[in-house]
Amino acid sequence: MAVHAVTGAFGFSGRAIAARLLDYGHAVRTLTNSPDRPHPFGDRIQVHPLDFNDPGALESALDGTDVLHNTYWVRFNHKRFGHASAVTNTLDLFDAARRCGVRRVVHTSITNPSIDSPLEYFRGKAELERALAETGLGHSILRPAVLFGPGGILVNNIAWALRRLPIFGVFGDGSYRLQPIHVDDFADLAVKHAEYDDDVVVNAIGPETFSFRSLVDTIGLAIGKPRRIISVSPRAGHLVASLIGRLTNDVFLTREEIDGLMQGLLCTNSRPTGVVRLTDWAARNADRLGRRYASELGRRRDRSSSYVST
Repeated sequence: MAVHAVTGAFGFSGRAIAARLLDYGHAVRTLTNSPDRPHPFGDRIQVHPLDFNDPGALESALDGTDVLHNTYWVRFNHKRFGHASAVTNTLDLFDAARRCGVRRVVHTSITNPSIDSPLEYFRGKAELERALAETGLGHSILRPAVLFGPGGILVNNIAWALRRLPIFGVFGDGSYRLQPIHVDDFADLAVKHAEYDDDVVVNAIGPETFSFRSLVDTIGLAIGKPRRIISVSPRAGHLVASLIGRLTNDVFLTREEIDGLMQGLLCTNSRPTGVVRLTDWAARNADRLGRRYASELGRRRDRSSSYVST
């Protein structure tokens, strides 16, 4: 029986990956900063700390692991965490995996990473892709655009805003595109790639391509809250996002995320790897989608509540 380690198995994508691995009969362990977060796995998962300050603890957690599924990252820079530290931490994780003889790493990246990107998020992801290739570890690099599903943030919080605001502003003309993939489709892809022998990079995208404007339209229609959509400048949009962040004690959307959207970095010319349509999923989940705000910082402050309930 293969042993799989998943970073953050009680979170969003890590939880879906862990569930799929257990369905296939694999032994699963997690490296997590949230050991008390509710989860449906009972005692079927070994729990280890994700302690980047203790190389010995990382090695102990990975000892005997066949495949490491890495979902660890940070969404934005904050006074308590940032992209630079996330890169350093992930490099330490790769090094521990190499020392422990891990056979393969299935690593979560992002569509269109670039070493030359002015956006630190995309540049950091590119640095990690290059570093993973240089470790000599067998690997699959999965590049999702936007993940959606129970516990997701972006789609939920668009719906949350549509339920509360009479109009919705998109940056510029809103024509830049996204290709959301359901978190279960992403998990299926991760489990499949754990069995690969070749080193591969794959864009993990769903079956639908939206402009940002049409994505907002789709969500609004699904939840019965179609709104007038207006064009705003990136600066004005960021000011509104900052105000929402203050009201929710969170970071609603960063200027770097706005720039990444408008540069079309969440869209590729690849064939879809997922099958779940966001249009259908939003319609099926309309009653609860956006009822509660999903707080990135709230999840970091409260590590004893489920992602699905926040």
